[in-house]
Amino acid sequence: MSEQDPTIKPWGGRFSEPTDAFVERFTASVDFDQRLYHHDINGSLAHAKMLAKVGVLSDEEYLAIQTGLEEIRADIAAGKFNWSVTLEDVHMNIEAALTDKIGITGKKLHTGRSRNDQIATDIRLYLRDEIDSIATELSRLQLGLIEVAQREASTIMPGFTHLQTAQPVTFGHHLLAWNEMLQRDYSRLMDCRKRVNQSPLGAAALAGTTYPIDRHYTAELLGFEAPTENSLDSVSDRDFAIEFGAFASLLMTHMSRFSDELVLWTSAQFNFIELPDRFCTGSSIMPQKKNPDVPELVRGKSGRVTGHLISLLMLMKSQPLAYNKDNQEDKEPLFDTIDTVKDCLKAYADMVPAIKARKEYMEEAALRGFSTATDLADYLVRKGMPFRDAHEVVGKSVAYGVAQNKDLSEMTLQELQQFSDTIEQDVFEVLTLIGSVSARDHIGGTAPKQVKAAAERAKALVAQR
Repeated sequence: MSEQDPTIKPWGGRFSEPTDAFVERFTASVDFDQRLYHHDINGSLAHAKMLAKVGVLSDEEYLAIQTGLEEIRADIAAGKFNWSVTLEDVHMNIEAALTDKIGITGKKLHTGRSRNDQIATDIRLYLRDEIDSIATELSRLQLGLIEVAQREASTIMPGFTHLQTAQPVTFGHHLLAWNEMLQRDYSRLMDCRKRVNQSPLGAAALAGTTYPIDRHYTAELLGFEAPTENSLDSVSDRDFAIEFGAFASLLMTHMSRFSDELVLWTSAQFNFIELPDRFCTGSSIMPQKKNPDVPELVRGKSGRVTGHLISLLMLMKSQPLAYNKDNQEDKEPLFDTIDTVKDCLKAYADMVPAIKARKEYMEEAALRGFSTATDLADYLVRKGMPFRDAHEVVGKSVAYGVAQNKDLSEMTLQELQQFSDTIEQDVFEVLTLIGSVSARDHIGGTAPKQVKAAAERAKALVAQR
């Protein structure tokens, strides 16, 4: 790539001996930060255009820099660029290549900036683009969930607390609960994007620059909302990366909870749903197995993302202002978090719409565990009985049902009346599963018409993005 002696560093004037070979490898970041090349070049183009605007570069010099950088971008995209560990990072590799191409003018590009504000700018540009990509996949997953929820708005399943049968709900209602979590995640992501979208370019090493730069102009060129306000904070701030990590950790926690339910539901013991074969694998020894590997992996990867958040927090917790070499360690956890979140979202956005509900097994499970017991208590309260007395009556009814191996809906009127003569023939209207879910006919409730209305509202909310 470079005709320059790679052992001569752009910052080497003060040093009397070359960098130790191990230290050179140990301190280099080019193996992982080269993925920032596109954004590094965009930042350099904006910086050069601004320098020409304020008269630091001539129009001819700016054109040479622009042409050279675009040629380098094309070489990198085509896999023709030779990355050098000796040149440490993405910035110095590109700058050295530019100087090789256009001569001394390439050395003028770094006027009025530092690698400190350069990397802060690159990461923000990169993360902003990745946030937009993640937002698209998150929306796609939400739409898939909502689609299944609409389809299964009347499909009855048991609702659980403590993983014990509690009350009947519908499968659609359950899926919309997942969507509520994702909706909050999306909101957090958009809040994070606002704080990412500030330009540190021009803060230089830590104190700004004596050149007559126009930071508002470079911010505008790069699509930032505004330049950052304080040069010290500009180069040392990684709050935006930590905030993204917090978003990602909570998203992955939610997806891990989804995954755990999917794994349970696909088991023979539940048999509530079927996942498409293309998202599952088999066993090397047990031919009957169909393993839910995608949900299991998503559940497992949640710990890795949360670990990256802790790494970023620990990275920053003891750093004095301004920039420190520690900050080089922000990239690998951030990059892996981005990659992991995108992969998990893609897998789920592809898989969720193809989930098939096994309705008969869901309904049969809802009939076990006396899931309409609360409905019987509510019935008695509406007849004038104090709730605590109703609670005792229903408790005794359930104990009888356990002994007789009968659900409440399977008992005769005479059997129920032995616990309270307040119970009449109309009790059976509330003891059915459909009667139970339909009775909760309010916003946020399980009534199928409420579930369908909630799905429409959720879909409209996603469509407004």
